[in-house]
Amino acid sequence: MSKRRPAQTTVIRAAPRQTYRAGCGREWQVVSAEPDLAYTEQAFPECPTCPHRVEPDGGPPFCTLRPSSAAHPFAGLAGLKLPD
Repeated sequence: MSKRRPAQTTVIRAAPRQTYRAGCGREWQVVSAEPDLAYTEQAFPECPTCPHRVEPDGGPPFCTLRPSSAAHPFAGLAGLKLPD
């Protein structure tokens, strides 16, 4: 007589929702594991003049969304010491 093994259960976990912030301060809840996202809609009146707007050669302008908990992209430069 053999023992029956219990059926295995596969648990699929949903990707966590993360809050992403644009340079203008607007926030979006996104289900993603990406470190930053390109936001291409440019749907707000100030988007064409936004200093955070990126205009790549050969592509549409976009804004990058970064996790709201992430440091500013240039924060690492704050402690940079230039040689005299």
